[in-house]
Amino acid sequence: MSTGHDHVGTEVKHETPLWWALGLTSMFLVAEIIGGLLTNSLALLSDAAHMATDVIALTISLTAVRLARRPPDAKRTYGYARMEAIGALVNGGLLFLVAGYILWEAVRRFSEPPSVASTGMLVIAVLGLVINLISMRLLKAGSGESLNVKGAYLEVWADMLGSVGVIVAALIIKFTGFYIADPIIAVLIGLWVLPRTWILLREAGNVLMEGAPRGIDTEQVRAALLAAPGVAALHDLHLWALSSTRSALAAHVVAGEDASDGDALRVQLEQLLEVRFEIHHVTLQIEATPCGPGCETRVR
Repeated sequence: MSTGHDHVGTEVKHETPLWWALGLTSMFLVAEIIGGLLTNSLALLSDAAHMATDVIALTISLTAVRLARRPPDAKRTYGYARMEAIGALVNGGLLFLVAGYILWEAVRRFSEPPSVASTGMLVIAVLGLVINLISMRLLKAGSGESLNVKGAYLEVWADMLGSVGVIVAALIIKFTGFYIADPIIAVLIGLWVLPRTWILLREAGNVLMEGAPRGIDTEQVRAALLAAPGVAALHDLHLWALSSTRSALAAHVVAGEDASDGDALRVQLEQLLEVRFEIHHVTLQIEATPCGPGCETRVR
């Protein structure tokens, strides 16, 4: 049996942008809550609620980043890479709760829309938009590489959209007196956030359930291995995601008669998996005889 030698802990990236985003968001959160209460704006309070989940999400993301850099130990031989998915799962749950509350409160306000101080609402929303755009810029690079940072980026993106919505609602109220625009915008923000939150939760759940990595087709991997020179058969193939950027594979490979060197075959297959599928953590057991009855169901 052979094991791929990619045991180095995942390189920690984008921690500094997370700290900056957390600091900016935390400072503005207090101002937005006070402003929402003073102006009596549900749209502004919904944006503040999202901003509060941003603070929690960024804190969770930073905690996950620090835990993920811990090396493997005797109890967790793969290290703490899945803290990334756990952080994303918590962030997604928070977004669902906040969006649900905003939708419920908006329905109540449709029947009795209260008056809203549109000028104060507009000023605070513009400041919030600036903060969100800065935070999005800081987190954008990491959002394509880390599921954890993607969760934080999605939180800030939802906030940015919320700020735009609040600005629109404030302008409508200021120039038309149409107060029901406030809960309408709040509902639109909630409906925009929910499907994207579901995508985040689905991706995090796939990692925690040891599902196949995103973008890698298990059957294509199986076909590539079977087509490789020297491979007669393949069984007990397992492919799973350790995190959003790390994949692992284990399989039993039956060597063909033309494969005289098992170690050379193993190295050849490991290189194939790394180049074609970017799978770096590989464990292959090279066998000389075909798989016997019941090998697919035996304890592994």
